[in-house]
Amino acid sequence: MPLLFNIRHLEHQTVTLRGELPVAELDLDGIDELIQANSPLHHDLEVERHERSILVQGRLGLKLRCECVRCLKSFDYPLAFDSWSCLLPLEGEDKVLVSNDCVDLTPYVREDIVLAFPQHPLCAPECRGLQPAPPSGRDQSSRAPATAELSSAWAELNKLKL
Repeated sequence: MPLLFNIRHLEHQTVTLRGELPVAELDLDGIDELIQANSPLHHDLEVERHERSILVQGRLGLKLRCECVRCLKSFDYPLAFDSWSCLLPLEGEDKVLVSNDCVDLTPYVREDIVLAFPQHPLCAPECRGLQPAPPSGRDQSSRAPATAELSSAWAELNKLKL
């Protein structure tokens, strides 16, 4: 069930929306292959009407399951909006869609959640990424350091005259 409220209920009082929204309602699948939302969205919102608009304020919380871009390990990423707000105009070009006196907040919540997705999810800031496995049958100490291999490869490329 989407996050709906009836604007007729706002004529004399504010409306409180508190509970959980199933993650399927947010339609977050396929946005980023490294980020998945598996738990419901927790919301605690107050909705009030002003002259020509509706103000929604409150808290939103969602736990994301991310994959580290460096080491590919899965980790939980809590996404919390402690003071989320949205102003919905009732008139003009950008007016909110009202269907049967009800307004659906789901698209506005979804947009802010997608914008808050981590750009490059890291399990820890100091994550060093995947460590190369030692070649089988050879002693690790007999190998030259990886940095020496990389620097010599770059040195050879720098010798090319194009």
